[in-house]
Amino acid sequence: MDDRDALAAAPAHHALLLENDHVRVLDTHIPPGETTPVHTHRWPAVPYVLSGEHLVRRNSDGEVLADSREGEGMRAGASWTGPFPPHTLENVGAAPILLIAVELKQA
Repeated sequence: MDDRDALAAAPAHHALLLENDHVRVLDTHIPPGETTPVHTHRWPAVPYVLSGEHLVRRNSDGEVLADSREGEGMRAGASWTGPFPPHTLENVGAAPILLIAVELKQA
């Protein structure tokens, strides 16, 4: 595991639920007002959002990549994402960000 991997770089916000040769399942919890350290997600994933209102994603240089306040905000349910290069995630909402991500190792 590389030192920027979510589990190594941001263990206070990511927990491993399951891992095998095919998938890795992460539990992500970001309380309101907190920002994750810079980390990566090397595989495409299906994140399932359980709760959350607004987030800001920044690259490793601090440039804003996404701000959910400029749209509809976070929505509960599943979506598809590609791998994420080094980034941070800041919870700028009042509710905790809770999600389960199934990362597909052999996509």
